[in-house]
Formats: sequence, structure tokens, C-alpha cells
Amino acid sequence: MSTLELHAVTKSFGETHVIQPIDLKVRHGEFMVFVGPSGCGKSTLLRMIAGLEDTTAGDILIDNEVVNTVSAADRGCAMVFQSYALYPHMSVYANMAFGLENMGMRKDLIQEKVTATAKLLRLDPLLDRRPTQLSGGQRQRVAIGRAIVREPKIFLFDEPLSNLDAELRVSMRSELRELHHRLGATMIYVTHDQVEAMTLADRIVVLRQGQIEQVGSPQELYERPVNTFVAGFIGSPRMNFIPVSSLSGLPADQFAPTAHTHTLGIRPEHFITCAAHEGLTLTVTNTEYMGSQTLVQATLQDGTKIEALLQDTTPPALHQTLSLKTTGAHIHTFDANGQALGNHA
Repeated sequence: MSTLELHAVTKSFGETHVIQPIDLKVRHGEFMVFVGPSGCGKSTLLRMIAGLEDTTAGDILIDNEVVNTVSAADRGCAMVFQSYALYPHMSVYANMAFGLENMGMRKDLIQEKVTATAKLLRLDPLLDRRPTQLSGGQRQRVAIGRAIVREPKIFLFDEPLSNLDAELRVSMRSELRELHHRLGATMIYVTHDQVEAMTLADRIVVLRQGQIEQVGSPQELYERPVNTFVAGFIGSPRMNFIPVSSLSGLPADQFAPTAHTHTLGIRPEHFITCAAHEGLTLTVTNTEYMGSQTLVQATLQDGTKIEALLQDTTPPALHQTLSLKTTGAHIHTFDANGQALGNHA
């Protein structure tokens, strides 16, 4: 296990500033996830940590030592790529052993490490196969195994599950989380999928346009987002944002007095149906029935769109009038600049 620190790290390509000054600490044995939309700089940041990209300014420290001028091969990081990056002409065993052979390790030690890692990842029956004979999930496990045998200080994952189908992504998430618990290793994981971030991370770093918007546990980001960007990015379905100007005439105990320029945030899963005089009155525009839940899309009188995830309820009819409310603890308030002001607890 190792620590990682970024001190005012930046990256520019000519006049284009991809990474603004970033300060960050990753703890011993932590599973940290970088998440954000495409182009936010998360993969560039990971590549700088790996030594595959130079920093424009600032310092990267691994175990309290500056590694800016240390080559990628000597940083003690192992990277798992989205594309697997396996050698198609080599067997699973040869792919996993290749890096160790280049290091000049004895053959008996290589065999010991590869065999143990293959058993850990349930690849031992597949060691003689080539990548083309494997499923996507098996190929990804080989790529992870190739990283494990090197016993790196830090594991780096660059969107490793994005090429897998939805069902396999779910099972691989569980496998990665279990692997982290078993190895106790420091892991940094890049994804644009906030569900992956929420289910895998000890802490999440939310990035936008090369800057950190918020760092915290999945629960902290879900319950206490610092701005509308984080609030809208974390959580599925995404949070509803309702201008206060759309809510005139509603009961005072439901929506505490706020400035006309403020925005209220309510997550779809925090709505419940109510009597007409108790909350919001909406017109249903679409429903998605999912058994125990129904996702309802509706509009306020002024056209503001609302989504509500209702539990154990008969789906309302299209164009039906629906009344919804929530509790004060589930109402987030944001100022005119999108910065959080707190909850109506």
C-alpha cells in the first residue's frame, strides 16, 4: 500500500489548459475514483500519475517522494487500460508473465506469481488460451492479472469496464471491489459512469473542466453536494432542479422561504404522492414501469420538468394530474451561482 499526493499539478497543451492546479491526497489502501463527463481531464490526470504524460507544473509524490522526473517504468504504478492492451499472439500465461520477464525475474518466481494470480482471478483453467479465445470479462481479468503480478505500489484503472456489456459490468464491479478488499492495495479508477463511482469508491473526486468540484465518500456526495453540477452528476436518475419562482403558492411547511433567484434540488426517489393541497401539482407526460418502482416524468404549470421515482404504486395515466411532496431534509437549496446553501432540515 502506498500514498499519492498531487501538489498544484497542472497540464497544458499549448494554450489549452486541460488540468487546472489540483491538490489531492490518496490514502494508503484507498479505492479512489475520478469521475466526470468526457473531456473533464480525468484520464489525463491518471496518465500524469502513471508517468505517461509530463506535468506542466506542480509535483506528484508517491510515498512522500517527488516522482515528476521518474520514468513510468520506475514509478511503481501498474495501469489497466480500457482496451485491455493484451498481446494477441501470446497465451494468457505469457501475457501475464511478459512484464516480469522484461524485469529479468527468475522463471520459477515468475511461474509462482502468475500461477497464484491466475488462481486469485479464476484464470487458472485459461492459462494456455490466447486473448481471442476469451470473453471480454476474461480478457479484462487477464489485464488486471498482468498488473497484479508486478506487485505495484498503486493500481491505475482507465475506464476498464466501458467495453463490456451492462450485465458483465455489474459482475466485474463486484469482482473489482472484492479484489481491492483482498489485496488491500491503493487503487485509482477513472470512469464517466457515476454508478461505477458510487459502487466502487471509498472516496470520489468529481472533475469538471480540469478542476476538482468535490471530494468525498459516495454518501457525502449524494447527501451533501456542494453545487448543482455535483448534485446533478451524482445520483440516478439525476436530481430535479426547480426554480423557486415556479413554486409560488405552495405550503410554507413544505418549502421554506427562499430567495426568488434560488433553485431547489429534489432527488426523484425522495418524492411521495400526496393530497392536492399538500405539495406540487404536476401533469404526467410519461411513465416507465419497472415492477417495484415507476419512473414518472411530469411538468409543473410553468413547464418545469420533474422526474419522480415512486415505490410500489400503480403507474399514473398520461396527462393525469399528480400531486407530490417530500420532506424538508430532502430539499437542497442552491444560490443563483449554483452553490449549495444547505437542506431544509
